[in-house]
Amino acid sequence: MADKQESYLVLARKYRPESFTSFIGQEAMVQTLRNAFESNRIAHAFMLTGVRGVGKTTTARILARALNFEDDSGPHPSLDLDVEGKHCRAIIESRHVDVVEMDAASHTGIDDIREIIDSVRYGPVSAPYKVFIIDEVHMLSKAAFNGLLKTLEEPPPYVKFIFATTEIRKVPVTILSRCQRFDLRRINPETLQEYLGGILEKEGISCELDALQLIIRAGEGSVRDSLSLLDQAIAHSGGDIKADTVRSMLGLADRALTLDLFETLMSGDAAGALEQLRSQYDAGADAATIVTDLAATTHLVTRLKVVPGAEKDPVLTPDERTRGKEMAQKLNVKTLSRTWQILNKGIGEINNAHDDVQAAEMVLIRLAYAADLPSPDELIKKLDSLPTGAAAPVAPPPVRPSGGGGGGAMRATAAPMEAVSVNHAPQPAQNAEPKMAVNSFEELVALCGEKRELVLKHALESQVSPISFANGRMEIALTPDGDPNIAQELSRRLKEWTNNSWFITISKQKATDTIRQQRDREAQEKLDKAMEDPSVKAILNAFPGARLVNEKSLLEDDLSAPQWLDDGEKDEGIDE
Repeated sequence: MADKQESYLVLARKYRPESFTSFIGQEAMVQTLRNAFESNRIAHAFMLTGVRGVGKTTTARILARALNFEDDSGPHPSLDLDVEGKHCRAIIESRHVDVVEMDAASHTGIDDIREIIDSVRYGPVSAPYKVFIIDEVHMLSKAAFNGLLKTLEEPPPYVKFIFATTEIRKVPVTILSRCQRFDLRRINPETLQEYLGGILEKEGISCELDALQLIIRAGEGSVRDSLSLLDQAIAHSGGDIKADTVRSMLGLADRALTLDLFETLMSGDAAGALEQLRSQYDAGADAATIVTDLAATTHLVTRLKVVPGAEKDPVLTPDERTRGKEMAQKLNVKTLSRTWQILNKGIGEINNAHDDVQAAEMVLIRLAYAADLPSPDELIKKLDSLPTGAAAPVAPPPVRPSGGGGGGAMRATAAPMEAVSVNHAPQPAQNAEPKMAVNSFEELVALCGEKRELVLKHALESQVSPISFANGRMEIALTPDGDPNIAQELSRRLKEWTNNSWFITISKQKATDTIRQQRDREAQEKLDKAMEDPSVKAILNAFPGARLVNEKSLLEDDLSAPQWLDDGEKDEGIDE
């Protein structure tokens, strides 16, 4: 009877690190843990966060193994795990009774956490520590988090918690404050290239460098994603991985073809760009992916222009380095920025369109014709540079190549010129209000009355006393009940009325008499003087209870002064 065929183990599981020696890309975290273990300052709870596939769960298992390391000399936590301890194999294979793993995505409720809380009361069966690993901890419910708080803050000395999450912002701050946090970073391309190359060598599989770089770029810094793509590429190629095979597998266009298409667009050849798009699409490339690759090329050229060391990126092909650098020298940042905006918006349009190829073609046509358009500020500068009344040479619409070419950001072409007259002499604005001059505080109060700003006028009269007044500048003092916002409102109104900016400050000095107080004092002085008149005294004596409420001078008015009214009239004269 034939032996049972051994099941295939995917690369992500086959080469999963079992110790920190084979762990890649997280040197800062490993060094921190090593220092903590050597000084016996081991936290009771750890929070591991990072994007998918960077090693959070792997770190949790290795950390559980390190905490429960036990050899012939007895139990002692250690990060030196080159030799397996008594509990290591069971922890690696996720079958140790004292290391409990829970997926919070499928165990979100308070009942699941209550089981953990109840088991915390009992010590470990065989290992030095009872370790609880909770993956995707952000998926726990609010009640579950609240139930975990007290135990997490004061756990028994034999209990350790290790949490892992991709959404650290969804974890309550009360939980985070009780954990030692480690942010696992994306793995850089150089480290991934060396790591994947070592795996390919162990597997006896040949792989082109360009193909490996495509896989690394698609993996986006995730070890697990990169290994899964590598597994797929091995199966797709039959053991000899070629760049064309990987492009076909990922639905990518050749980078050289993308550079050709980008250069065609920047030269304004819309017809040539559509022909290249159709050719790549017929070869199996996705329309949205083609435009996304164009956006990535735009970003690459921009980085090569503004960051001198960008050409040393190991994931770049020689073609990208040389041609990308040449295009970066020809194109300005404004053109590249406009290209990025058009492509970025176009990707969303393609994804929402009923026909992705048609949408992609419209994006490329728009880009080809907009590639060499001047920006608004460039147009303004050109107009401002013309002398007054001069004839401004304006080019007619550029002559496109046959088939409808466009923009031409990298092409210098001559076109017939015609002259149009541009007059920069300032023209008077029609129906515009003339500027108003305000030379004193009294004129300002009067202007508020003319503009029907009665609330502001009242505030100036009763809450403000002027300290200094000059053209465009004013210092005022406020009464105790004055509104400090009056300065801002007054500045805005003066800007509107005078067409000049006003700088208004509020003094710390105590306010002197306001206009209203001055008027009241003057009116009272006139009444007091009138009260000294013998005729007024005689009348007041004749009418007990009467009082003088107003006074008018014969020089100011034709009416007799003072005016005497009956008790029923309250307006002026004597009030009985």
